[in-house]
Amino acid sequence: MASAETDQTEALFSLKSYHVSEELGFILPDPLEELPPYYQPWMDIALRIPELAQSHELRSRINKMPLLSSNFLQKHKELRLAHLALSMMTMGYVWEEGEKDTVEILPRSLAVPYWEVSQRLGLPPIITHADAVLANWKRKDPDGPFNMENLELLVSLPGGESARGFFLVTLLVELAGVPAVKNIPTVINGVRCGDTEAVARGLEVISRSIEDMTDALKLMQVHVDPSVFYGIMRIYLSGWKDNPCMPKGLVYEGVQTAPMRYSGGSAAQSSLLHCFDELLGVKHEPKSASFLIYMRDYMPPLHKKLINDISLQPSLRSFVQQQDRKDLNNVFDLCVKKLLALRSYHINVVSRFITVPAARARQLRDQNHNSDGEMISRAPTALEERGTGGSSIMSFLKTVRDQTKDTLLPEASREIKHHS
Repeated sequence: MASAETDQTEALFSLKSYHVSEELGFILPDPLEELPPYYQPWMDIALRIPELAQSHELRSRINKMPLLSSNFLQKHKELRLAHLALSMMTMGYVWEEGEKDTVEILPRSLAVPYWEVSQRLGLPPIITHADAVLANWKRKDPDGPFNMENLELLVSLPGGESARGFFLVTLLVELAGVPAVKNIPTVINGVRCGDTEAVARGLEVISRSIEDMTDALKLMQVHVDPSVFYGIMRIYLSGWKDNPCMPKGLVYEGVQTAPMRYSGGSAAQSSLLHCFDELLGVKHEPKSASFLIYMRDYMPPLHKKLINDISLQPSLRSFVQQQDRKDLNNVFDLCVKKLLALRSYHINVVSRFITVPAARARQLRDQNHNSDGEMISRAPTALEERGTGGSSIMSFLKTVRDQTKDTLLPEASREIKHHS
C-alpha cells in the first residue's frame, strides 16, 4: 500500500526539477554581483558599457581585452553573470556605431569564452530575456522590498534611467506572474485526479496573478521614455538574424569561420506566457506558433522543458467543458480574459514605444530634418516595423491576441465578440 502511495506522489506534477524558484518563479534568485578576480578584465568593461559606448571607446577596449579561459567559472550563478556581462559587451560592440557601421566579426577574446559559457548554459551567444531581465538585478538594501525604488541593474546598456526602467519593470512583470506559475501544478494535478475544486482554486490565483502582471507592465509608461527606448536603446537589443543591417550574420572569431545568425532579445522569450498558453490550450496559427516555438531556444533549457511538459498534460479546456459546471467555466474564461487583457495592453505598450516613434522618425526623415535634432531620428530604419526578436511586430501581436480570444469557451466567446 505504501509503495502505491509513493508512486502516486511521484506522479504528481511539480516544479521542483525545472529551476523554478518558490519565491521568484523564473527569476534567478540573488544573482552574483562579482565574478572571480581572474575575470576582472571582463567586468571592468561590462560595468562601463553606457559611458564607453557614448565616447565610442567600447570596441577599442574590447579589441584589447585578453583571451581568458572560461574553465574557472564553476557554479551556475557564475556562468549566468558571465553570460550577462559577455552578452552586454557583445551588443555594445556590434551596435556602438549604429546601423551604418556594424561589424562582421566578433573578436576572439569575446567570442570564444562567450561561446563556451553559452554552450554550458544551453543559451545562445546573444542577449536574451534570461540575461538582461532574469539574472540582472540586485537589491540596494538586501533586506528591503522587491520594488523599483530598491532594485538596481547589475549591467546596463545605453539609455540611462529608461534602460534601468525597461529591464526592471519587465522583472516586476515576471515577479507578478510567480503565483500563477506556482499554481500550474495545482491545476494540472486537479485535472488528472478530477478535483474540480482544486482546478477552480488554482485558476482563480492564476487569473489574479495575470491581472497583476498587466498592472506591473503599466509602470513602463512611468519609468521609460519612448523616444529614449526607440532612439537609443532598441538597437542594442537587436540581433543578427532577419536584420537587413547585418544580412550575413556575425562571425564568432575562433569558434567557426562561417557567420552565425541569432535573434535579439524579445518578450516572447519570457517563459510565463508560453506556460499559460500551454495550460489554457491557446492554439496559435502556424506562422505565430513557429516563431514562439523558435523563441523557446532562447530560454534556459529547464524552463523550455517545463513549457513542453505542460503541453503534454491532459487538456484543461476539455476537462472544464466535460465538467459543465458554471463556476468552473467562469473561472477558466476569467483566466483567458485576463491573458487577453495582458496581450491587449502589451499591444498598447508596443504602439507607444515603437509604432508612434517610428512614424515620427519617418516624418522627420521625409522633412529632411537634421538627424541630430530629435533622438528618435537616430533609430535604425531597418527595424521600424519589426520587433528586436525579428517578428513583424504589430501583426504578430494582434494575431496572438486574437488566437487567445478563440480559447474562450463557446458561450463566453460569443459574448465577447458581441461586445467587441
